[in-house]
Amino acid sequence: MNVTPLDLRQQKFKSAMRGYDRGEVDALLTEVADDYEGAIREADRLRQEVARLEDLLAEHRSEEKSLKNTLVSAQRLADEMRETAERDAQRVMRDAEARADLLVQKAQSRHEDLQREIDGLRARRRETETSVEAIINALKNTLDFVREQDQKDRDDKIRLMRPRPSEAAMPAASAGAAAPAPGVAELPPARTQNG
Repeated sequence: MNVTPLDLRQQKFKSAMRGYDRGEVDALLTEVADDYEGAIREADRLRQEVARLEDLLAEHRSEEKSLKNTLVSAQRLADEMRETAERDAQRVMRDAEARADLLVQKAQSRHEDLQREIDGLRARRRETETSVEAIINALKNTLDFVREQDQKDRDDKIRLMRPRPSEAAMPAASAGAAAPAPGVAELPPARTQNG
């Protein structure tokens, strides 16, 4: 059964002779509904952020594919240029061989430039993937932290709302100890940094 914040706000309980204080129950339900509504909003915001990041990742993947195609075409072009230079070198005498050597050197230089570009693009891709993964992990950690804080807040509120033991149920040995004034709830012990 999914409970919405509106369900919590509109929840009514039957009256009983020795039941809980209706105002306190209504206040708690309102507070829980507000917290729940905030958590739902935050979850929706995080879902939208994850969707945005997934779109960004898909866009980067599309760019990577386009770059790979470009690099393959450039490699084919470099190979074709080298083959042309070799055919020209075979057809002509020394003069043509000198020109073919120059073309081969240019093609090799172009190939090295392209290889450097490929290495740079690979490094950029790794950086982008690392960055996107870091953002996703940060969002996950933030969501986990928000959930832990919400759980701690709920636990603290539940601890504060627990009924205290009646004075009649106290052992006789502690009858001499100072009891809190009637109607005053004892606060739970202060929480340490570790606990």
